[in-house]
Amino acid sequence: MISFDIKTLETLYNEQKDFFLGARINKIQQPTRREFIFALRNNGETRQFYVNINPQFYHACFMSKANAEKRVLEIPQKPPMFCMLLRKYLESSRIAKVNVPVNERILEFYIETYNELGEKIYLCLAFEFMGKHSNIILYNYDTNIIIGCAHNVGSEKSREREIFGGLPYVYPPKQSNVQKQWDSLVDVKPIITTVNDLVDDYYAEIIAQYKLKTLRAQYRTIISQKYKKIEKSLKQMQYKLNSDSDSDKYRLWGDLLMANLYALKDFSKSVEVYDYENDIQIELRLDETKTLKENATHFYKLYNKAKTARVKLTELIQESSMKKEYLGQILYSIDCAETIEELFEISPEVLENSAKKEVKNKVSDVMQINLEDGSRIFIGKNNKQNDYIISKLASDEDLWFHVHNCAGSHILLKSQNVTDDLILRCAKLAKEYSSVKDSSKIGVIYTKRKYLRKPPAAVLGYVTYKNEKEIVLD
Repeated sequence: MISFDIKTLETLYNEQKDFFLGARINKIQQPTRREFIFALRNNGETRQFYVNINPQFYHACFMSKANAEKRVLEIPQKPPMFCMLLRKYLESSRIAKVNVPVNERILEFYIETYNELGEKIYLCLAFEFMGKHSNIILYNYDTNIIIGCAHNVGSEKSREREIFGGLPYVYPPKQSNVQKQWDSLVDVKPIITTVNDLVDDYYAEIIAQYKLKTLRAQYRTIISQKYKKIEKSLKQMQYKLNSDSDSDKYRLWGDLLMANLYALKDFSKSVEVYDYENDIQIELRLDETKTLKENATHFYKLYNKAKTARVKLTELIQESSMKKEYLGQILYSIDCAETIEELFEISPEVLENSAKKEVKNKVSDVMQINLEDGSRIFIGKNNKQNDYIISKLASDEDLWFHVHNCAGSHILLKSQNVTDDLILRCAKLAKEYSSVKDSSKIGVIYTKRKYLRKPPAAVLGYVTYKNEKEIVLD
């Protein structure tokens, strides 16, 4: 990764200082703990000055609208404390001077403003771009006392330089050892545009990739935990169902006792009877405080109880199996998401009722392949898109494709001339856009849209089907 070094900072400063000087700070926002946006207005123009002090990609630049979208900046309803502090002291003030100290990765805004008593004071907002020590510090230039900073640095973190409100502001100590020299943006990238745009484009892409990777890992962890939990629960329920499979014996024992009421004695510890179903003589242990008829009634109750439990357990297994399939589909959607917007689209499914960001209900563009003969193929990459394809785009005679018993995309074919080659092409797409794309001997089922059904209260994207055909692909 290319570093936001002294040379890049100085070049950016020289390029943009005319806009900085005299600019009014109209608005201050803090999307995350390490990201800040300053709306600066000068010469009739308002620009968004973006500052990032994340140790991995610390930098500053005026941010374009397109790159703001790439960075996925969501403003919290309740501003952090430091953001509120900056607003209190800096909003509506003007930048009187801007500076980059010699051989320092520090950009300084000197601001002329007024305190609560109406007295003119001078403040300095120092942006320090120094790897893991990156910070933003506001201090009183007249007294040199720190008012606040993005994050405090105590003695337990640094022996050489403590930073928090009430302490004097001092520059970081000079490095005595030889530091590793990182590639400079100014040297590596050909200057075909402004340095500001170069920095903005480069880091916007880096941040977009980082946020995509981070959010994907976060979502995958959440769903994987749920998947493992329901998988374990299914195994336990299946084991219980199998272990209770001999519940019919209670019915048989009740029948045998009722058939021998007059041949056996009441209040017995045990009796021997002939098991006509299995053609053997068996011994039944009884409750000696009860009659034969009462013991038979007890066996019937045990049978009915076990029968009811089996029905309920079977229903739970069916529901859990559908949930497992649904979670597997979400895992597939997470893995094939190519943009942060596609991940945000499945956020309601991933986060459920937990605290989550506000997500729009809009469905992102469904992948579409247009063929020369006028046929169209639609590919859904997540449950919302799959549901949209089936409920909004499909007609009764359209063909629907999906890998058999595996997570994957819904493939929809709209064509006036369905050929075997076209069906095979769609089947291959169904395999390609699935969790088993690298496997062999994979079955792909297909049927007409009119044979699909979405059960009441079914999860998003779930359908049942009939009259299907299957193609096995190597």
